[in-house]
Amino acid sequence: MAQQPVQSDALAALRVKIDALDQQLLHLLNERAKVAEAVGEIKRAEGSPFFRPDRVAQVIDKITQANPGPLKGEHVAAIWREIMSACLALEAPQRVAVLGPQGTFCEQAAIEFFGSAASLIYCANFDEVFHATAAGTAQFGVVGMENSTEGVVARSLDLFLRSPVHVVGEVSLLVRHNLLRQNPGDQDIEVVMGHPQALAQCQGWLSQHLPLAERRAVSSNAEGARLAATNPKWAALASERAAAQFGLHIVHHAIQDEAYNRTRFAIISLPQTMDTPPPSGKDCTSLVVSVPNRPGAVHDLLVPLKKHGVSMTRFESRPAKSGQWEYYFYIDIAGHISQAPVAQALQELQSLCAFYKVLGSYPVGD
Repeated sequence: MAQQPVQSDALAALRVKIDALDQQLLHLLNERAKVAEAVGEIKRAEGSPFFRPDRVAQVIDKITQANPGPLKGEHVAAIWREIMSACLALEAPQRVAVLGPQGTFCEQAAIEFFGSAASLIYCANFDEVFHATAAGTAQFGVVGMENSTEGVVARSLDLFLRSPVHVVGEVSLLVRHNLLRQNPGDQDIEVVMGHPQALAQCQGWLSQHLPLAERRAVSSNAEGARLAATNPKWAALASERAAAQFGLHIVHHAIQDEAYNRTRFAIISLPQTMDTPPPSGKDCTSLVVSVPNRPGAVHDLLVPLKKHGVSMTRFESRPAKSGQWEYYFYIDIAGHISQAPVAQALQELQSLCAFYKVLGSYPVGD
C-alpha cells in the first residue's frame, strides 16, 4: 500500500505531460487549418478543384511511410484523413449523396473516403443518389457496385447507363451484417428486414436460425434498423453504426454466410465537378458496351484486350430492355485510360461496338 502514492504521482505526471502535448497538437492543427484556408482562397481564385483524392492519398502515403511508431500505420492514415477532411471543410465543405438513413454501409464508405467532416445528403435509394449528383445537389455520390458474395448491384449498373456522372474512386468495405432488435434475445422474431443484398448474403444463417421469420426487403439496412426500432417482434440486418443510431441490441454479430464479405462502392461525380483522376499505379477502368447481334461479336470484344496485354477483371451482362434480346456488357479492366496499352485496346474495342461508354478510370480501393 505504501507504493500506491508513488504510482499515483507517476500517473499524474504522465497525464500532465499528455495534457501539454494535447495543447501543442491543438495549436499545430489550427496552424495547419489556417494554411488550408489560405490554400482554399487560392483555389477559389484560380477555379481549381477543392477536393483532390489523389493529393489526399499522396499525403497519407507520405505520412505513413515516415511514421516511426508506436502508432500503427493504418491508425495514422485514419487520423490524417480526418485532419484533411476537417481542413477541407474550412476550404469548401463537400456535399456527398449516400443511401440513407444514417447507419448504412454506404454512409460508412463515404466517411472512409471523404472523412467525417463531409456534408452527407441521405437518399432513399440509389436512384436518388444518382439524381442528386447529376443535378448538382451533391458534388459527389456513393453507390454500391459489387458484392463478393452476391455479385453486382444491378440497379447501379442500369443507372450508370443513362447518367452523365462518372466514377472517380472506389471504396472496398468489409461488410459485417448483425442481427439487431429492441430486445436482447432472438425469441419471437416474426420479421427480419434488410436490403435485398443483405438478405441474400445472410440467407444460410437465417434459414438455420430463424426459418419461420418473414424476410422483408427494404430500401437499406439502416431503414430496416429504423423500422425494427418501432416493433419488438421485428429485427434487422445492419451495421453496428445502425445499432447505435437507433438504440438497438446486437443480438448476433457478423451473421453473413461468407466471413470475408466485401462490397465495392463507387464514388461518382459529374466530369465538370471532378475530372478523371491521374494514374495512381493501381487503377481500374470501367466501361459499358453493346455489340451487334451476330455470331462471335462478344468474342471479338476480347481480342483487342488480349492483343495489347490488358487484363479484364469483370464482365457482366444486363438486358438492354429493348425487347430484342439485346444486352449491355459492363467491363472492368486493369489499368488507367491514359496508359498506352489501355488506350490502344479501347480504341480498337470501340470500333467494334454499337454502343460504347467509359464509366471511369480511377484508383482501385484497398
